Amino acid sequence: MSVTPSRFSGLFEMHGKKLLFLTKNLIAGTQFGEQLISAQGTEYRVIDPTRSKLGAALMKGISQLGVKPGDVALYLGASYGYTPSFVSDLLGETGFVFCIDSAPRSTRDLVFLCEQRSNMAPVLADAFHPEAYASRVSGADFVYQDIAQRNQAEIFLKNCDLFLKPGGFAVLVVKARSIDVTKKPGVIFQQVRRQLGEHIAVVDYRVLDPFEKDHCLLVCKKKI
Repeated sequence: MSVTPSRFSGLFEMHGKKLLFLTKNLIAGTQFGEQLISAQGTEYRVIDPTRSKLGAALMKGISQLGVKPGDVALYLGASYGYTPSFVSDLLGETGFVFCIDSAPRSTRDLVFLCEQRSNMAPVLADAFHPEAYASRVSGADFVYQDIAQRNQAEIFLKNCDLFLKPGGFAVLVVKARSIDVTKKPGVIFQQVRRQLGEHIAVVDYRVLDPFEKDHCLLVCKKKI
């Protein structure tokens, strides 16, 4: 089996018993609990779709992401850094990702990861108040949010308004149960989709079952 470029910049795939999506390991020899594959003299990291909503969306056939090598990314809800590390790979040495998280414990672990990867920086902050870290974060070509709060869409729009460049892409992971446990997830997904559509263009949408129960992912593009 060989590793071949996918249609997404910086992303690769391997076809076998099951489809695998991979990134080139920016720091060869290091890993974050994921499978490593060596092919054609290059080390790749396998994105586990059960650990990463980005990986789940790829497995569900997402048509576009809008992130490419050299971009500046803003990652909201970075946690311990699993998916942000793959974004780091996608951006490469000429890109950069600002990793925002409000939990001190996970941010401590994120700091160690960022010390290994020169294109990542941790920021301990509340994503609901982007003005608090505006002086530490530059304009972003790409925004990715994975936050378990009731006002997920509001947080996303505030950060896109403040940081996302015109024409830039942004990804929102919607956690239905964090918004309203009394409503069906599908109803919540459509409500959030309509809310976003009033401010930003929604260009793709995927429900992440069975990889992530009661989650969906929306890809958006800021109007020029």
